Amino acid sequence: MSSDRPEAYDLFLAGEFVPSTGADRIDVDYPYDGSVWATVPEGTAEDVDRAVNAAREAFESSGWAETGPSERSRVLHGIADVLDEHAEELGELETRQNGKLVREMRGQMEALGEWYRYYGSLANTHEDRVVPVENKDGELFNYVRKEPVGVVGAITPWNSPLLLTTWKLAPALAAGNTFVHKPSEHTPVSALRFAELLAEETDLPDGVYNVVTGAGGTGAALTEHDGVDKLAFTGSTAVGRQIGSTAGERLIPVSLELGGKSPNVVFPDADLENAINGVIKGIFAATGQTCLAGSRVFVHEEVHEAFVDRFTERASEVKLGDPLDPETQMGPTAFPGQREKVERYVDIAREEGATVTFGGERPEDTPGECFVQPTVLVDVENGMQVAQEEIFGPVASVLSFSTESEVVELANDTDYGLAAGVWTEDTRRALRMVEKLEAGTVWVNEYRTVSFRSPFGGYKDSGLGRENGREGLEEYQRTKSVWIDRAGEVEDPFTMG
Repeated sequence: MSSDRPEAYDLFLAGEFVPSTGADRIDVDYPYDGSVWATVPEGTAEDVDRAVNAAREAFESSGWAETGPSERSRVLHGIADVLDEHAEELGELETRQNGKLVREMRGQMEALGEWYRYYGSLANTHEDRVVPVENKDGELFNYVRKEPVGVVGAITPWNSPLLLTTWKLAPALAAGNTFVHKPSEHTPVSALRFAELLAEETDLPDGVYNVVTGAGGTGAALTEHDGVDKLAFTGSTAVGRQIGSTAGERLIPVSLELGGKSPNVVFPDADLENAINGVIKGIFAATGQTCLAGSRVFVHEEVHEAFVDRFTERASEVKLGDPLDPETQMGPTAFPGQREKVERYVDIAREEGATVTFGGERPEDTPGECFVQPTVLVDVENGMQVAQEEIFGPVASVLSFSTESEVVELANDTDYGLAAGVWTEDTRRALRMVEKLEAGTVWVNEYRTVSFRSPFGGYKDSGLGRENGREGLEEYQRTKSVWIDRAGEVEDPFTMG
């Protein structure tokens, strides 16, 4: 993966690559070995202004906002076809940026088109709603119409770059909006290539989708720009609060998909092998770098010992290696700072009294500076930092419980509420848990599955709004109520009786 000449990318504005107004650039490296293979501009406030202006021009002049539903649907289906064609290429770009397994990233890319087809279908079948109002003895006609919000400013993370972009872009386009995208500085290249493909191989008008690369300063310039009509963000709760505050000051809508500390609850009647597979899926897949990671594992005391023994054994068998190798089971963290964060939390856990049954160290036989072993912690109390704060790495805290009411209280005792898992063969118990768990998504006897048809989002500090499903489309629409008189007569407001 090493290269003496990393490929230099520009910004993508109004349908073409253009240089930044600034000179600073950001290296993009391969987390497996640290080799730099691309560079992108550190976007300036002036660059953001150009991007927003391009999006505004496209919104007001290209006709995209007024495009008929069948035409908009056709364009979205065209985007889906292009994604299908380039899934392998885009999947490899994603892996080279963030170090996630190429088989997972290709799988994401192969599924991505379905989001655009789904929202294209929603665009094509949308109907305004007539409301049977009784004002003026029924002589007023009222209907409700949905309209695009305008220019969307979106900031996306590094863990699933194009998937989490699509969760925003597909409904935004279906609603008739235009888009300015600031991808993570760690994973900007797939967004730039995607923008290029949209310009070259689809009928999406120039300026509808624009990409400005950069770090935090670029993102702040986007969120604070008065030409942006709506903000959408996926990332940490701390940054989400700042963006939410900015949106509140400007009184514009905002969608925030934030952090999590999700419980995975294993009851004694659960199929233990299925539960262990699900817990591994929830915390070691994607190297634990996912907002919905099931990082708190609550296991009933009757099966706690057997679970820990088998879970620890499975963790020790996870094959680490090159994420471009289809045989690799877990890749590196996305960058050295993330690995350091994981190690710091494992040290804190030990200091607070937790025991490491496996992991917590850097493996000796891997290159680069980003690898850390899958880690299992026991003797964890729910109030410990490791059980309350999002780590965003392959660290599972295993806790014990004795009763259903106790585990509900423990599972809900967190600032977050993004997701939860329940493992039981008792349907009544499962339904009780679903009702009582404070989480936006609850899986029963499964974990880490999503669909374009089903809404996703969190409670409490895990965010605001929903992505995916019909709810995802509504996040990018404004509602207008229209009243039309049918009587032909308006009363004098100063004549009573």
